[in-house]
Amino acid sequence: MAKRDYYEILGVERNAGKDEIKKAYRKLALKYHPDKNKEKDAEEKFKEISEAYAVLYDDEKRKMYDAHGHAGINQQYSREDIFRDADFGDIFRGMGFDFGFGGFDDIFERFFGHRSGFNHRSQSQRGSDFRYDIELRLEDAYKGAETEIDIQRMERCDVCKGKGAKPGTSPKKCSYCGGSGQLRLTQRTSFGMFTQVSTCSRCHGEGSIIEEFCPFCKGQGTVRRTRRIELKIPRGVDDGAQLRLVGQGEQVRGVGENGDLYVVVHLKDHPIFQRRDADLYQKVNISFPQATLGSQITIDTFQGSESITIPEGTQNGDVIKLRNKGMPHLHGSGYGDMYVEFQIRTPKKLNKRARLLLEELERELKI
Repeated sequence: MAKRDYYEILGVERNAGKDEIKKAYRKLALKYHPDKNKEKDAEEKFKEISEAYAVLYDDEKRKMYDAHGHAGINQQYSREDIFRDADFGDIFRGMGFDFGFGGFDDIFERFFGHRSGFNHRSQSQRGSDFRYDIELRLEDAYKGAETEIDIQRMERCDVCKGKGAKPGTSPKKCSYCGGSGQLRLTQRTSFGMFTQVSTCSRCHGEGSIIEEFCPFCKGQGTVRRTRRIELKIPRGVDDGAQLRLVGQGEQVRGVGENGDLYVVVHLKDHPIFQRRDADLYQKVNISFPQATLGSQITIDTFQGSESITIPEGTQNGDVIKLRNKGMPHLHGSGYGDMYVEFQIRTPKKLNKRARLLLEELERELKI
């Protein structure tokens, strides 16, 4: 079954602002949360509205969805990536309570079979994604290329192994929150049990306290380093494409997951060819006699020189198509086409004989 439109799911217009999107999701989340709604399809509806919110509330994901629909989201993000940065905890804390022991974390576990980590402590267990912009020639995009790039990123400290504590010592479990990184205040009211969740002020959500800092990273657990990374450019890559290198982003302290590196491709202008998707275009200057009488000329393609025929009576701006002489299709087979546009050169100066011949031709053709 085709997926429903995210805006339709939340019941908002396509130009809705973030506050409106958040308000719509909060209302639907209260209605369909499986711990409150025991209807058979409540959980699926809750997943559906949660996915819509996660995409539309994130500027980059929403831009991708508006441009390419569900196909753009599915190609760009994994299932877990869609939800990763959505702050569901803020929504439920804003209501002043959560739904059961794990709150939204319990529901996320039903999505992926493991804890989501939407609280402060687990959010810190994934490094930041990184963006790197690279400029390439059109020839590189045609053939594909292998290159190396240097990036500066945060990496786990080798001295303390990311713990932030002085070697020989270990962080101590926070006695204030019991190592959870959160404080919960539960109250009984006439409407039921309400739980207020807040970040522990002593350990700042980490669940542990470092008594002696690592002298190398000063307790941060990470240090900044420059790394050289091998990069493979696929054949047919287009301007604006993003190449995702999983795990090559920034690291965090402890044993958390690395972020990803996104390489954004920018193609330089080519002196001969213009590109539109997988097709190439070029303009070729020809003389008036060549256009009138027809001729055989040689042009450049990425596959070598190509002999083409100028039809008799060619007009300025006429175009011919050369099949399979364009760019290779990205992640597919075959090539695009090349379109050659003829532009007739008009001489700016004529000698006496050339002028007489043209005047004679004009009288002959009566044009």
